[in-house]
Amino acid sequence: MIGTSNDLIHSLCSEFEKHNRIDPAYYDKLDVKRGLRNADGTGVMAGITQIGNVQGYYIQDGDRVPMEGRLIYRGINMADLVTGFMSENRFGYEETAYLLLFGSLPTAKQLQQFNQVMATYRTLPNNFTEDMILRGPSRDVMNKLGRSILALYSYDDAPEPGDVESELQKSLRLISVVPVIVAHAFSVKRHYYDNESLYIHRPNEALSLAENFLYSVRHDNQYTLDEAKLLDLCLVLHAEHGGGNNSAFTCRVLSSSGTDIYSAISAAVGSLKGPRHGGANKKVMEMFGYIENGVKDWKDDDEVAHYLTRLLNKEEGDRSGLIYGMGHAVYTLSDPRAKLLKSFAAKVAAQKGAEFSAELALAESVERLTPKLMADRGHTQAVCANVDLYSGMVYKMMGIPLELYTPLFAMSRMAGWCAHRMEEVFNPGNKIIRPAYKAVAPSTPFVPLAMRG
Repeated sequence: MIGTSNDLIHSLCSEFEKHNRIDPAYYDKLDVKRGLRNADGTGVMAGITQIGNVQGYYIQDGDRVPMEGRLIYRGINMADLVTGFMSENRFGYEETAYLLLFGSLPTAKQLQQFNQVMATYRTLPNNFTEDMILRGPSRDVMNKLGRSILALYSYDDAPEPGDVESELQKSLRLISVVPVIVAHAFSVKRHYYDNESLYIHRPNEALSLAENFLYSVRHDNQYTLDEAKLLDLCLVLHAEHGGGNNSAFTCRVLSSSGTDIYSAISAAVGSLKGPRHGGANKKVMEMFGYIENGVKDWKDDDEVAHYLTRLLNKEEGDRSGLIYGMGHAVYTLSDPRAKLLKSFAAKVAAQKGAEFSAELALAESVERLTPKLMADRGHTQAVCANVDLYSGMVYKMMGIPLELYTPLFAMSRMAGWCAHRMEEVFNPGNKIIRPAYKAVAPSTPFVPLAMRG
């Protein structure tokens, strides 16, 4: 029976491939914006937002001119925001979430009140962990996160879209409670699939979001202040990236249909899981595993370049032809998030020892050598390191397991997603997002079943 079933599936796959290939020539002929991008790589204008702005080039005389990257949160340069709270020795994620949601920086009193509200929202509904996480463990924390967010609908007395107050309250609850879901899902995963002891911790209302996550995810609740501050920085860097990034756009597409927040945010989680989006940080670390094993002398540029060429030729690694962590849809000369993480990674590596310093040096070699290798292959656009090249390395230095890299991204981006949903839902005149697709299938007559070959 198994053999027969496999033969049938193989036959069905052949039938699918026969009738489902679209001639690439159609895209040029019909001027289709593949990936909603113009021919020069710029994005198709699909909306307006006040929340975030990603700047990586400017247009001069019709040409795209590369520039140093800037990430803007509500009109404020993200680098200035980071400098501000770090110079005052404060945690910054809660302040960043406030800024993204409400549009201005909070006063000291507003921030204190906001932190109090967020702390009270960290508790999961009664029996949620038992019913939704323990009884249905998942090998992948992102999948469990998406399912759990959908399940929160059933625990909400008024889950359907409501007024501003109702939707804002749901947003704040999601931002607050998602780190707890991630921590519990991770613990259950390690217990059921990795044969480790099970530790489930309740959040501590006195701690920041970053502190709480480390407190909750570690069996002994132990973490250092430096670790919490570095994680907080990572959360701020990932909190928002404009309305056009795949997951934020996904959230806005679903929100434009009038669906509930749990459906929209769960869909965004599914988008972020993909290796071309948030899952890229895991692929970067996987790639470095291949490089570290395939290159004998990490300091030899020629040997490193040779291996990178083999990656581009689909001869090594996952055979995708990609060098993960390099290149971005908008950033050209630099990704400001990568620059910040790289500088902090250097400080942490110096404290952690020679092994981490060597790995960081290898990452810098990849960053330095890849643009020329791609230019030699005819790639005409500027290529820079993106945040994923260094985020996974920072997490590794902190002792955070690989399976938490993308969930951490989702935790931080929750603030940006909720802000985009609020903007999409509560601006007058917004319509359901429905781009056009050109149908190219030839007209075919219906054939009665008995007459089909």
